[in-house]
Amino acid sequence: MNYQTLQPHADLASLIKCYWTLEIPAQMEAPKQRIVPDGCIEMAFILGDDIKRYTSDTNFIIQPRAMVIGQITQPFFIEPTGHVNSFAIRFYPYGFANFIKIPIKELANKETPISALFDKKEAEALTQKIVNAPNTGVRITIVEDFLLSKLKDASTIDRIVKSTIDTLFLTKGSTSIDVIVKDQSTRRRNLERKFSKQVGISPKRLGKVFRLQAALKMMLLKHPENLTQIAYESEYYDQAHFIKDFKELTGTNPKEFLSDDQMILSSLIYSKD
Repeated sequence: MNYQTLQPHADLASLIKCYWTLEIPAQMEAPKQRIVPDGCIEMAFILGDDIKRYTSDTNFIIQPRAMVIGQITQPFFIEPTGHVNSFAIRFYPYGFANFIKIPIKELANKETPISALFDKKEAEALTQKIVNAPNTGVRITIVEDFLLSKLKDASTIDRIVKSTIDTLFLTKGSTSIDVIVKDQSTRRRNLERKFSKQVGISPKRLGKVFRLQAALKMMLLKHPENLTQIAYESEYYDQAHFIKDFKELTGTNPKEFLSDDQMILSSLIYSKD
């Protein structure tokens, strides 16, 4: 299993967190994997065999081979059908809205083919170029040329949205939205409207995701002794609050999560993030 991340060009660094590639040989039998919310939107290209995404315990869809995965507020379960070879762009929470015209919230909790978001012929041409490119470096150049051609005025990155996201991220989601807007209901409503337009989920929900991500990384990389320690260091009110949020966003409880072979991929990603 080979997972790599690469940094974007300076012209796109304020919008794109990283590029990533994942390759898993067909002979490695990868079990169904649990993908949990991380607050980012991704454009992904499947270069290997098909990938299933389960819509229930037994039903699944085949993911589009060139798609955008919007904000997810619940776990996704995916399963390779053979050789995995993927190339993707991970956008900051406010990043992808700068390239499309439709409301970003319409992309939430699903895969959208890129042909539904951009001119169909341009999307098909981009996909073919990505598929036929000889290496990742060339793919990055191709996708950056495409994105720069679609980029709207950079001033559309709302400063209030960005500063709120920065605050939530730096404080692991523990800062309340009321503190950020200084308890002014008008400011809060305005911020929520801007988040709906540019991020796709509310600031409160994004803060909850950031807090969970901090706890997950601690669990997977530092192996703390007990849940109380995780709850305390991740600034949850108490262990019960931690378990409630954890189950809501991952679909399982923390103890089961630690022994879950469905988290192999997420563990690998967190180790490189």
